Amino acid sequence: MMSGHPVAAQDGDMAEIDDAQLIERANDLFDPIPTEPPELDGNKVTPERVQLGRMLFFDPRLSASHAISCNSCHQMGLGGDDNQPTSIGHGWQRGPRNAPTVFNAVFNTAQFWDGRAEDLEQQAKGPVQAGVEMANTPARAVKTLKSMPGYVEAFGAAFPEEEDPVTFDNMAKALEAFQATLLTPNSPFDRYLKGETDALTAKQKQGLQEFMSTGCVGCHNGVNIGGQGYYPFGLIEKPGADVLPRDDRGRFQVTKTASDEYVFRAAPLRNIAITQPYFHSGKVWSLENAVALMGVSQLGQELSEDEIDRIVAFLQSVTGEQPRVEYPVLPESTSETPLPVEYEQEPSKR
Repeated sequence: MMSGHPVAAQDGDMAEIDDAQLIERANDLFDPIPTEPPELDGNKVTPERVQLGRMLFFDPRLSASHAISCNSCHQMGLGGDDNQPTSIGHGWQRGPRNAPTVFNAVFNTAQFWDGRAEDLEQQAKGPVQAGVEMANTPARAVKTLKSMPGYVEAFGAAFPEEEDPVTFDNMAKALEAFQATLLTPNSPFDRYLKGETDALTAKQKQGLQEFMSTGCVGCHNGVNIGGQGYYPFGLIEKPGADVLPRDDRGRFQVTKTASDEYVFRAAPLRNIAITQPYFHSGKVWSLENAVALMGVSQLGQELSEDEIDRIVAFLQSVTGEQPRVEYPVLPESTSETPLPVEYEQEPSKR
């Protein structure tokens, strides 16, 4: 219920907050996370594709070593990422950037920190082939999938109109369909947007007000509270090289445009309190430190400890209901299934 009654501030220097006004203003800038996945361009979120995508997401045999799955870096129980500065991939290599969460990623304007994949379908193809991640090839991934009758049947059910449904493109479509279901609705903030005035504490309401008034919403808005645009990291003052490595030039590596140097997609802030560490370098573990750093580097403001405390309190309110994903029973390997690369030999020598 929207009472419209003012909420007394907890600090003497904060004005009283009127719920009706604050909710109206917030609804101009943000949208709640829906409970159902959106429609995808050129892909259908059918039960069969979601089921197939779920199997693929958890299957380490899509990697050359049979040791790494999508879930290795985007763990369902850790907010959709791995809580590592950068992820561990093939041969215990560390990737160059922090793994973003897959939860609500369907609402991002593009995927990866530099936006090099326009959607989750295109994104799904990257890690499988990246030498520092799963180190596989499309041909070997398809050979692996075709070697298992359980996958051939699942692909046929997911893509019934196709004569040869087990393809690398269809693998990516199934993964996209599954990831589109990984939503975190009904956060306290979402309930507040819908008029439930008691969903946020007084401090969280103050933090929401300051999040908007200080300018954070310039980059962090919309349904995902970010993920919709590209901005220079260090718009006012560049962070140190420990947080902003000088050899990672961001979106420039995609566009080769000088103005895109050290430009990155604004991080979506949904579930931010449980997806530490922060930034593309994964070098900041404290949400308080991340807020303080953004105040200086992006807004040119030295936020007070009280301001940081209130903004962090608000950011803790955007954690939604986490997806409950049942670990699938995967199709059995056969004698035709490629072995992990370190064990591959000619068939006659196995």
